Amino acid sequence: MTYQAPTLADLTAQGKQPEVLFWVGCAGSFDERAKSITVAFIKILNKLNINFAVLGPEEACSGEPAKRAGNEFLFQMQAISNIQILNGYQIKKIVTACPHCFNTIKNEYPELGGYYEVIHHSVFLQQLIDEGKIKMREGGEFKGKKITYHDSCYLGRANNIYEAPRKVLEVLDAQLVEMKRCRTTGLCCGAGGAQMFKEPEPGSKDINVERTEEALSTEAKVIASACPFCMTMLSDGVKNKEKENEVKVYDLAELIAKNEGL
Repeated sequence: MTYQAPTLADLTAQGKQPEVLFWVGCAGSFDERAKSITVAFIKILNKLNINFAVLGPEEACSGEPAKRAGNEFLFQMQAISNIQILNGYQIKKIVTACPHCFNTIKNEYPELGGYYEVIHHSVFLQQLIDEGKIKMREGGEFKGKKITYHDSCYLGRANNIYEAPRKVLEVLDAQLVEMKRCRTTGLCCGAGGAQMFKEPEPGSKDINVERTEEALSTEAKVIASACPFCMTMLSDGVKNKEKENEVKVYDLAELIAKNEGL
């Protein structure tokens, strides 16, 4: 299936305004693995005829890694630049597949003048399911399969989003098996706080390996994620355990797209 993602500039030139802006994020734009999350989500939006747009070349980093790494000055420069663009287009509603972008734009942009309704794609997908727009396909690819879900720190503990991702998995008619540490006691994948972009400090075990071991202990064949950073860390953990042929790591949008045959 081909997919289309109109840019905000093109829509504006046509005198149109999207209902929602899809904020792709750095990972979804440039990371080879995370690009498939972007494509899967856009295919879902296209299939459901949702009026959306992306910023395209006008989108810059949200500033989250700079802020977490302690460079408040760089964060504010990046954030204010983005806010000027978003406000220039009179954007009201933003959806993103990255919990880091979600948390930053939702909770940290307002003090710099950026006031938007910001929705993570797990919640957006749940809303589409509740509205009956996404329905379970009989005998889908994941019917009856064991799936375990990893809670992203910036979705869970930071924003109390625990149920939406699990409701999205329910539509697959799969068997959800929880890890020992989940929801409010979930274990970080190891990428938060700008740790994604550096080597870990010396220790007895990398945290993503520890988390992957917990996921593998559930005997799930699919590890579901709702964050591109988490996906990278868990995928690396699966490779570390040499289980990449047996256990797959997918984003929620990829799971829905695959189930729908997109």
